[in-house]
Amino acid sequence: MNKTLYANGKLLIIGEYTVLDGSNAFALPCRFGQSMEVRLAESATVNWKSLDADGSEWLTATIPLADIYSGKHADAPTETAMLVKVLHQAHTANPEVLTSGFDVITKLTFPRLWGLGTSSTLISLVADWFSIDPYLLLAKTFSGSGYDIACAQQTAPLLFNLKQGIAEVTTVAFNPVFKEKLYFVYLNQKQNSREAIAAYREKVFDKEKLIQQVDKLVAETYQAQDLGAFSSALEKHEALLGGILGIAPVQERMFPDFKGVIKSLGAWGGDFVLAVSEDNPISYFEEKGYNTIIPYTEMVY
Repeated sequence: MNKTLYANGKLLIIGEYTVLDGSNAFALPCRFGQSMEVRLAESATVNWKSLDADGSEWLTATIPLADIYSGKHADAPTETAMLVKVLHQAHTANPEVLTSGFDVITKLTFPRLWGLGTSSTLISLVADWFSIDPYLLLAKTFSGSGYDIACAQQTAPLLFNLKQGIAEVTTVAFNPVFKEKLYFVYLNQKQNSREAIAAYREKVFDKEKLIQQVDKLVAETYQAQDLGAFSSALEKHEALLGGILGIAPVQERMFPDFKGVIKSLGAWGGDFVLAVSEDNPISYFEEKGYNTIIPYTEMVY
């Protein structure tokens, strides 16, 4: 059973954090993602190799099938232990796949530190390989809302919602006339989403009111007909969420002199931001030491 699979990366434009409590979230699948080649092997092992975008190996492991069956791999490094957990849960869901060994090679098309979905694309790829539900696999491994799993499987902009723990995904028409004025900027630091979510969970606030406010701003964002309306919705969301988190928005903290709007994406504090600017902002960010600036049309489908 030889396979070649691919999954898309993700960007959560608006609805971060609150998506965990039932709000809508607006997300964009990325052109960047991760591929997986699966080939039958004669050994009773899964021989795994994960490659970064530059071809360098960042994870190599030879895992006996018995360890995957049991879910235990003695003295394994953290990343290998997590891989064993993912494969164990996949095997538990469908034990008909790992009846023999396999050689598996995964390769990212984006640098791993960018945070565009190394884990989510892995979950989607393994679920595809085992023909199982990726959301259930996510729940038993990394956890999270699942919007990134939706992005892994789609190429169109989407709305994501959790209704009583069940993922609802709706593709939406978002091809704004102002897309040439949108840029994604990497902040040179990878954010730990689990830590950010834990900090959010500690906050006390009116959850129902916040969800209503976020849902309104999500709709204003993907339905925006011009740059002004789009920017306004992003600014309102930054201010709203900043008040809940007790953190000043990223533009206020890091780019107060920027002529335009900057919004945090996903977990606040790292990875990418969305920059909205009438003028090309590349020189502005480069002067501040941020050299990864990707135009909207190069990042998403």
